[in-house]
Amino acid sequence: MPETGQTSESGAEVEAVLPTAPPADASSVSASAAAADGAGSANAASNSPPKPVAVLVIGMAGSGKTTLIQQINAQMSARGMPGYIVNLDPAVMHLPYEPNIDIRDTVKYKSVMKEYNLGPNGGILTSCNLFATRFDQVMKLLEKPRDPPLQHVVVDTPGQIEIFTWSASGSIVTELLASSFPTIVAYVVDTPRCASPQTFMSNMLQACSILYKTKLPMLLVFNKIDVTRHDFAIEWMADFESYLSALEKDASYAATLSRSLSLVLDEFYQSMKSVGVSAITGEGMGDFFERVSECAKEYNDSYVPEM
Repeated sequence: MPETGQTSESGAEVEAVLPTAPPADASSVSASAAAADGAGSANAASNSPPKPVAVLVIGMAGSGKTTLIQQINAQMSARGMPGYIVNLDPAVMHLPYEPNIDIRDTVKYKSVMKEYNLGPNGGILTSCNLFATRFDQVMKLLEKPRDPPLQHVVVDTPGQIEIFTWSASGSIVTELLASSFPTIVAYVVDTPRCASPQTFMSNMLQACSILYKTKLPMLLVFNKIDVTRHDFAIEWMADFESYLSALEKDASYAATLSRSLSLVLDEFYQSMKSVGVSAITGEGMGDFFERVSECAKEYNDSYVPEM
């Protein structure tokens, strides 16, 4: 076969034998060209491998984010699901998994603290901001063609939740990922702590603020269900009266505030996907990947048209 841009001798012979067609008008030519372009684009899109789903793992300190990512990594390996893991916590001393990209290889947290005369939180924030200036290089690595293609990109965020969600670096990372891949937020909840109605409300408010800040599909991941089942949380989200009953014995101002907020968050609960998992035993991980796929579909159906 001739290469593109070259003329085939057999093609020239066939062209000479065929009768000359009457000239077409300009509108029909442009319509045909447009149809051909559209068909070519559709074929290219159908031939290109599906993009991986980027999962931003966010949660309060101690919720088990890093242990959960270790379990996600193990599950992806066991299920034959190619994945890529990015660690964005510059202050973590030990990781139970081997990340593909590690912020600690680029930015030295303690050196940043010393150079800029910062405290621990300021050092983490500045390290993340410095790394964000090079995140375009990370995107090139993530977008690199692979065989087999990636199915998931999992991002481990700093333990201090506000450092990622409300910083310039967090916005840059989130927007770059969301502009190239189906991107979701996995908000990890410490289920045993949330057995307290007020702690539950604090987590839900944090999740709600992240949802409206990122404007991305969110999955509530109730972790540590091997210690405390998450059935109570599902019931509280589904039944307003059930949550009020749990607050009956508490007459404090915080409980009164939680009662008022529970009604406000009712609509938030209705559209929220959730799953219970154990980062230690692996329970619920099959459901976790199913919910991730559902959130990715929501991203394509609802979020892409608004971009």
